[in-house]
Amino acid sequence: MRHRGVILSRSTLPWLCAGVVAVAMTIVAIPAAQTAPQQRPSGDGDTANQPAAFRAGVTLVRTDVIVRDENGAFVADLTPEDFRIEEDGVPREIASFVLVHGGRVFTQLAPTAPVQEGVILPARQVANDVAGRIIIFFVDALHLQPESTPRVRHFIKQVADVLVHEGDLVGLISNGASSNVVDLTYDRALLNSAVDHIIGSGFSPRELITQMQEGASGPAELAWRAHRAFWTVNLLIENLESIVDRRKVLIYISTGYDLNPFALQRLNRDNAPSRNLRDRPIDLTDGAGFEPDVFDPIGAVERQGAVFADGELTRELTELTRAANRANTTFYTMDPRGLISGADLDYDVPYEAWRDYMSTTRSSLRSLAELTGGISIVNTNNLTALLREIDAQTSDYYVVGFYADNADSTTRTRQLAVSVNRDGVAVQSRTSYTFSGTAVQPR
Repeated sequence: MRHRGVILSRSTLPWLCAGVVAVAMTIVAIPAAQTAPQQRPSGDGDTANQPAAFRAGVTLVRTDVIVRDENGAFVADLTPEDFRIEEDGVPREIASFVLVHGGRVFTQLAPTAPVQEGVILPARQVANDVAGRIIIFFVDALHLQPESTPRVRHFIKQVADVLVHEGDLVGLISNGASSNVVDLTYDRALLNSAVDHIIGSGFSPRELITQMQEGASGPAELAWRAHRAFWTVNLLIENLESIVDRRKVLIYISTGYDLNPFALQRLNRDNAPSRNLRDRPIDLTDGAGFEPDVFDPIGAVERQGAVFADGELTRELTELTRAANRANTTFYTMDPRGLISGADLDYDVPYEAWRDYMSTTRSSLRSLAELTGGISIVNTNNLTALLREIDAQTSDYYVVGFYADNADSTTRTRQLAVSVNRDGVAVQSRTSYTFSGTAVQPR
């Protein structure tokens, strides 16, 4: 464990994540299928009569599937023949199939091993792996206010008490001035020790209004903090890709993102309540609530900057969720503030401006969860029931894989549809995945 004062860098984080993956790979019995080389014409001395299933330029796509009956109970007696997967409406043959029930792993179908010319390998043994789950906490301290630090620490420990069971591998990464990293471990004491060193370093709404420097697309400091958080999670996801046939759970703790909050309030530093100040107008040409005969070029630029900032945030969230889906990683986003009914009393802003800010930050967290097949705990005090639902989703599920190729490089995003030949059941799975923008690698 790295204690407070360790700053994540491009050279440090991959090394730490590599250690995480190294520990996790010791419990993984089935490696991901690798891309096989092209078949060469057979000649004298070649083993041409041996069956060779060559797969060039293909990816083994895995997706988690949760099947429940009409009473909400997990259906654990399905076989590969009971599943049907369609990619862009085209049925695909199931190449790998793993059942995880009660945290125990039962491998029923392993992907075909790649064929390599000139190398004779022994037959691969299929083993049952009884190891627990893989749960990683990401604490975005850059977006947690300092005064909320005690509550955040209590919140993380409360979540861990419900979700982390005996035999589970758990890790933690936090950013900010008190950066901490805990490699995957079975020792809960290491996790609790790291949580005790977390300190929030985010901005309060008053600081967002009174201390942020202006920019063409909003405050540069806020953009940097959001990019830093997404960069850290992306590196973590990249290293999690080598862990297969597991539901990789990322507990994402943050208050959410808004790259250009309270734009007009920052422009009018007096913070006077006014119904004429609105950050995100429905139509940029309508004057954003100003009198029709008054032209405000500075305000127009600020309103356009808000729209540009929203577009940039949407793009960042989309890329992050696509990377998570490629690595078969599920986000469970959590806002430790709980239910918030109104703005704080220590600052005075129009209600619409505060509502827009809260809506944007909450939507960013909900998007990260929903687009990766997870659950968001945002603006609610119903923590226990939602944590039990997350616990059930991460304990009982199937991991189904199929081979897909990317012959059309212009169509990177593919739609997925998973169904079973069992009546009266509900199927929960990802609805799409996106090929990497570079070389396509097996997952």
